[in-house]
Amino acid sequence: MEAVSLPAALELVAGGGLGLSPEKRAVLGASLTLLQRDYRFERLWFWGCIQGVRGAYYIAEGLGPDRAAPRSRLYSLNCVDWSLLPPVTKEMVVQTEQLRGHFQGDPSFEYEYTEINLEDPERLLEDGKEPMIKEEARLVATIDQIDRAVGIIPRGAFVKTPLGSVHENRNFEGLSLTEAKKLSSYFHFTEPVNLKNKTLLEKADLDPSTDFLDSLEHDIPQGSWTVQLEKGGTVVVLRSLLWLGLTFYHVPMTKQYGYVYFGTGEKNFDLPFML
Repeated sequence: MEAVSLPAALELVAGGGLGLSPEKRAVLGASLTLLQRDYRFERLWFWGCIQGVRGAYYIAEGLGPDRAAPRSRLYSLNCVDWSLLPPVTKEMVVQTEQLRGHFQGDPSFEYEYTEINLEDPERLLEDGKEPMIKEEARLVATIDQIDRAVGIIPRGAFVKTPLGSVHENRNFEGLSLTEAKKLSSYFHFTEPVNLKNKTLLEKADLDPSTDFLDSLEHDIPQGSWTVQLEKGGTVVVLRSLLWLGLTFYHVPMTKQYGYVYFGTGEKNFDLPFML
């Protein structure tokens, strides 16, 4: 969600019991403004918070002119001092996929080989030492996984130019209430997968400038999203059951929308058995 509208946005998603204390909101409001100025981001999003055993990671994402370009991610342990996270790599994702349990809240914490539970003996280092994975790498991979799986935007909020860059749609005035209640009206804000597999006939009715992403209606497993009307039917709220703690909001007929994550950073692997 936009850092500039953080207090109002947090109020709109508070129905699920998520949020920050008044003190944290005040501190974040000031520090995010300075963060955007110091790093010269065009836009700054407050991504959310991953709760650990000893502390919490507060996450922010900085965006440049091309909104589809890789984002700069930063974290803070106190909402004041921010550190830039390294870019995610495939190796990070593979190494951290088998990690289970809560985060510790310490970026320098190292997960031992026994905790990783790898079965490949070749992963041992040449000097006989067991490989170690820092929690910072797990944090980077988890944020990227959540963004790819459940980071969403309303249809029409962004447009793709003929040159391939993605920008905010200045003509977007929000979805109607009827459309806002449909999963097909929301897109994953990441590289499309299902769209590439559609036939030319299926793509005939799509607008290439706005329908360039995958919609939520074909997400697997089906039923991994809940759609609710809150605040007296004035706000549409989507919650992910795959990544518990991810909440998206949109005020129909306005430009107000965004998502935030408040959770432990653990995927809900039991979801197929819950549906």
